Amino acid sequence: MGWRRYLRRPQRDRDFALEIESHLQHEIDDNIARGMHPQEAAWAAHRKFGNVTTAKEITHRMNTIGFLETLGQDFRYALRLIRLEPGFFSVAILCLALGIGANTAIFHLLDAVRLRTLPVANPQQLAEVEIDPTQPCCSGNSSGHHSNFTSALWDQLRAQQQAFSGLFAWSASRFNTATGGEVHYVEGLYASGDFFSTLGIVPALGRVFSTADDRPGCGSPGAVLGYSFWQREYGGQASAIGRRILLEGKPFEIIGVAQAGFFGIEVGKAFDVVIPVCAETLMNGESANTPKRDHWWLAVIGRLKPGWTLTQARAHVQAISPGLFEATLPPSYIPEIAKRYLGYKLVANPAGSGVSDLRSNYQDPLLILLGIAALVLVIACANLANLMLARASARERELAVRLAIGASRPRLIRQMLAESLLLAAIGAACGAFLAQFLSSYLVRFLTTTDNPLYVDLGTDWRIFGFTAALAVLTCLLFGLMPAIRATRTNPGTLMKASGRGLTDARERFGLRRILVVAQVALSLVLLVGALLFVRSLHKLLTLDAGFQESGVLVTEVNFSTLNYPRQRWDEVQSEILHRVRALPGVEQAAAANIVPISGDRWNDRFRFVGANPSGMLISNFSGVSPGYFRTLGTPLLAGRDFDERDKPNSPKVAIVNQAFIKKFLNGANPIGKRIRMETGPGAPETIYEVVGVTKDAKYVHLSDPFSSTVFTALDQTPKFGAGAVILTRSQVALASQLAAIKRQMAAISPSMALNFYTLHSEIADSLLRERLMATLSGFFGFLAALLASIGLYGVMAYIVARRRNEIGIRIALGADRANVLKLIGSECGKLLFAGLLLGVGFSLAASQAITKLLYGLSPTDPATIALSVLLLALVALPASLIPAIRASRLDPMQALREE
Repeated sequence: MGWRRYLRRPQRDRDFALEIESHLQHEIDDNIARGMHPQEAAWAAHRKFGNVTTAKEITHRMNTIGFLETLGQDFRYALRLIRLEPGFFSVAILCLALGIGANTAIFHLLDAVRLRTLPVANPQQLAEVEIDPTQPCCSGNSSGHHSNFTSALWDQLRAQQQAFSGLFAWSASRFNTATGGEVHYVEGLYASGDFFSTLGIVPALGRVFSTADDRPGCGSPGAVLGYSFWQREYGGQASAIGRRILLEGKPFEIIGVAQAGFFGIEVGKAFDVVIPVCAETLMNGESANTPKRDHWWLAVIGRLKPGWTLTQARAHVQAISPGLFEATLPPSYIPEIAKRYLGYKLVANPAGSGVSDLRSNYQDPLLILLGIAALVLVIACANLANLMLARASARERELAVRLAIGASRPRLIRQMLAESLLLAAIGAACGAFLAQFLSSYLVRFLTTTDNPLYVDLGTDWRIFGFTAALAVLTCLLFGLMPAIRATRTNPGTLMKASGRGLTDARERFGLRRILVVAQVALSLVLLVGALLFVRSLHKLLTLDAGFQESGVLVTEVNFSTLNYPRQRWDEVQSEILHRVRALPGVEQAAAANIVPISGDRWNDRFRFVGANPSGMLISNFSGVSPGYFRTLGTPLLAGRDFDERDKPNSPKVAIVNQAFIKKFLNGANPIGKRIRMETGPGAPETIYEVVGVTKDAKYVHLSDPFSSTVFTALDQTPKFGAGAVILTRSQVALASQLAAIKRQMAAISPSMALNFYTLHSEIADSLLRERLMATLSGFFGFLAALLASIGLYGVMAYIVARRRNEIGIRIALGADRANVLKLIGSECGKLLFAGLLLGVGFSLAASQAITKLLYGLSPTDPATIALSVLLLALVALPASLIPAIRASRLDPMQALREE
């Protein structure tokens, strides 16, 4: 039977009823014409036709699909039950909405970060070319994300490769669009000429640049805007084409707007402006990366040629690797580094999903959170299963009557499952709605001022499929077993039984108790995980990082647009520092080229003078001015601090930390030791004499162990660019301090670009992942404990209600309140003890999965487990006491009168 016929069955039923009525009327008229009395004529017509209802039913069955018909009846009946019991169903839907919503929200973020492909043509054909990740890379300087190529290496690969129909290089950056004063950054990309054509991106307006625009010495060839940036900053006006945009003080003509929905190739970031790679020389001047053979700043992605597989492309780039690296060997490399460089191999890896720091940093935490949310959903389903069992016990008589008059057991199970499915569907719909807000909250949680996060949270088939699968799974989890158990009893026995029912008698030490024990056990697992994450974050926030973060303002000054010659950089930096130190309320001020916990790092090779020439060592470095250690509150343990004697032309000096002494000198006194920096053939030697020792301080991340660090005098340190980083400690209000610094910088030049942040906010931003895990796992742990307590309370209240007669008899025979409390309390204690015992075992096993995300704690930390057990027991205590107290206050006469 076709769907069209099925959907038109009401009309067909009405037509058939009219046809029957017409036929009967004709027969009645004929009988009357033959002389019959009207009433006798009607009876004769009906006798001749037969059973009208049976005929209608037969015709209806011919026009319908039986399964769908009964399913619709079951859903209508379930809707009537929801209207009759709004309290029960509201609680059930709330539990499901929280569980399904949390799971869907986290899966939504995982889908956006990990599963989706880039919004480009045929993303499965894209491959990233990079140096084999198993090889240590790379010696020299690096900038930008995912940097695997120098400009020279990129030029050689582009000229020699045969595997890709299109190949492009790119590098993420930030461009300041302000003309002076405080900076206004936009997210930018350097991209080679084949960027848009390889990805198959067409312009929404104007044009995109090509290989003709990306050529050496191109100057300012034009910029392409991101669609969202164009809408936000230019109001979506076509007149934006041809206008100029200032990037780092350099004017670029806007030549086009990228198509809507294209955010770039880095998931978690959305570009605002793209300019050709050749413009990097114009942007950075003397500090440009393009001419440097040892500066790694590009990443490369290509589109496979038709007929080529990823395996073939991988073999091809590996085969041409020796020639590429030999042709691009930096002349500054010492023999040991040169040998390693010549041994590098290129590989090709899938890039259809783009590249992403967000993915690498948060994929594992999100998977763990998804597992935690899944356990919360299981606990919620166990709670609902207990509620459904209670309802099934209350409906035993109804089900017995249905069985007795001919209803089949499968038919009743299907009806009860329809109720559960409708409940799960409503809960899933509410959960999907809630998930939209939770997903947005997660993205906002991970977004900072300096690191704006872009994640496409549009729904796709995976989100719908995941939510639908959760709805069906929850339906089976909390609905199937109660339905089976409720219909498994003998209707005759049930009809003779008392109001307490037989199902409850079998359940006394059965399924309901098992479900409560499971809830308590799983809740303890989540509570242990939550406390581990919370205590780990607390340890990070309270550890001695080696410096005092409060009250320290960081000011980044960029004067590259002023085109000062390199010889003046030290002079300008000194003037900036002098002016800041002279400001009222400034207690200490210093300059540095590396700010602690900023994510920046400078490590280099060195050896001790007089040691084996081949014994090169690696340490972190940082160039700092006099007063740096006082500004950060890092104590000097031996020797002297940097001072005015340490000028560019004076003997070079350095200060090392305790980790340096422990790692390289076995605790020996370092004062007077001389270290020689790694230099290439023909380069002048750089030797530093150690003049002081400072306390250990964190360098890149708070969770990292203390690393060996060499501090060099800033005036004697190679400059990374035309700028300065100033750290100030002051008790003056932040707004007043910022205004004063702006005035002083404007006095030097109004074109100086300034960026401000506090060291405290920088450290807080560095702990986003830890905060996310502590916040969400804490919420889920609390929710799980609450659900377990509600489940325990429900079971104990149900036990008390079903044993009212027994308790009444005990009280009538002389049992006092304490005896009743002990009776009910012992039942609850057994359930709680069994759940806690199982939970400890599960926690010991499950906590191993989060070892890498903890700081200063073992995943099996006894104190955390003990505290979790205590907290869960305290939360569960009211759940057992309330039913017990009610039972102890029972009036025996009233209880004995009940059936």
